[in-house]
Amino acid sequence: MDNVLSITTFLPLIAAAILAVFLRGEDEAAQRNAKWVALVATVVTFLVSLFILFDFDSSNTGFQFVEEHQWLLGLKYKMGVDGISVLFVMLTTFMMPLTIAASWNVKVRVKEYMIAFLLLETLMLGVFMALDLVLFYLFFEAGLIPMFLIIGIWGGKERIYASFKFFLYTFLGSVLMLVAMVAMFADAGTTDIPALMNHEFASESFSVLGIYVVGGMQTLMFLAFFASFAVKMPMWPVHTWLPDAHVQAPTAGSVVLAAILLKMGGYGFLRFSLPMFPVGADVLTPLVLWMSAIAIVYTSLVALAQEDMKKLIAYSSVAHMGYVTMGIFAANQQGIDGAIFQMLSHGFISGALFLCVGVIYDRMHTREIDAYGGLVNRMPAYALIFMFFTMANVGLPGTSGFIGEFLTLVGIFKVNTWVAAVATSGVILSAAYALWLYRRVVMGDLIKESLRTITDMGGRERAIFAPLVAMTLLLGVYPSLVTDIISPSVEALISNYDTAVAEAHTGAASQTADTSH
Repeated sequence: MDNVLSITTFLPLIAAAILAVFLRGEDEAAQRNAKWVALVATVVTFLVSLFILFDFDSSNTGFQFVEEHQWLLGLKYKMGVDGISVLFVMLTTFMMPLTIAASWNVKVRVKEYMIAFLLLETLMLGVFMALDLVLFYLFFEAGLIPMFLIIGIWGGKERIYASFKFFLYTFLGSVLMLVAMVAMFADAGTTDIPALMNHEFASESFSVLGIYVVGGMQTLMFLAFFASFAVKMPMWPVHTWLPDAHVQAPTAGSVVLAAILLKMGGYGFLRFSLPMFPVGADVLTPLVLWMSAIAIVYTSLVALAQEDMKKLIAYSSVAHMGYVTMGIFAANQQGIDGAIFQMLSHGFISGALFLCVGVIYDRMHTREIDAYGGLVNRMPAYALIFMFFTMANVGLPGTSGFIGEFLTLVGIFKVNTWVAAVATSGVILSAAYALWLYRRVVMGDLIKESLRTITDMGGRERAIFAPLVAMTLLLGVYPSLVTDIISPSVEALISNYDTAVAEAHTGAASQTADTSH
């Protein structure tokens, strides 16, 4: 299919435009129509995206389905996918129909709500497909706007504070990235991402304001990009916007945030930081590894102290993203394979956990853990689903959560055993907070009077969880579905990275030898 990437990317935008132009009124029929248009659009987008997956040649490590057109002032509209990005496209198109289906109970400004989610899908897909620096930046930044509105309009009591905190944190991080992009264009003379991946940026060390910069321009550019991607993931200590955003966002907003938006940070590291600034990445790897290890332990301990279910799962997300950054900067096959696998797996599992919270929030309108207890007596199907995803989140063998964590830990063990040892303690802590949450919400006797009439999951809710259960199990028992697609591209990335770092070390050594003579 020609232009399949553009069709996939802009289908939700076309549906949003149809809703904006043709749908009038706020009556029940108009609300129902808005929901159905959004659901059909996201399902069709998923079906179209399957053409990308089925025609994708995993043995080809280059970019495929490339579309290139002149666009604006010499800039190009260029789209393409490789083994690293194609599964993030699939994750996005897979999760969006489920988030729309989970929004069926929304009653306020339904048309605008659906438009915001459709627009968000187009912008997220654009991030994973863009092969031009300016195009990537536009998609990356524009994605903030619909998410800002989703939290700010349809969120909880503190929604305005949470939406502004989310916007300012992520926007300020990206300003430094924009400065680095201008410097990259000045140096390389192009904004083409594949060309920039093969361009050698200066890595000679120099001194600025009395500070000796090892790795030179590459280190400075790496730090500028790191600021943006670290906030997006988010990494400790710039993670504080995430729990607030999750708690205040509507259920579907939390699902998209956890399942897809956080992955943009990890994708950015793989697309920009490692291939374009390998020397800078090598210089700062020890710092990133220890930041990730601290994040895993610290946020797991914070999760143990939470009284709000959403906040606990949000801190759990930060801990799991710690494994991702570790795996990426281990810069070996197991580490990066594990990091990508963990991101995809986390998309299904974390999205499902936020949906689990949404199921009982829709009935009781509270997320306080103490408001529940003994739900297994009234909601056996819900108790089963919640137990399954709790176990997957802990990393139970047989679920996708185990594969991602295991591979990243193997990768990091080869690089730094101390970091691996600290990170492994996070596995125990994750079992502690996840099982503690489950015990307090689901197990025990049904003592609270308010819960005596609570109803189990309906057909729509079960239908939403079914594909998530299937994917979590499928990837848990058959991880080759993912690794066969990503491994060749990861191998090429690591090979180029190792070569660039080795050449830089050789150059530095010969420079030192010349100086000593």
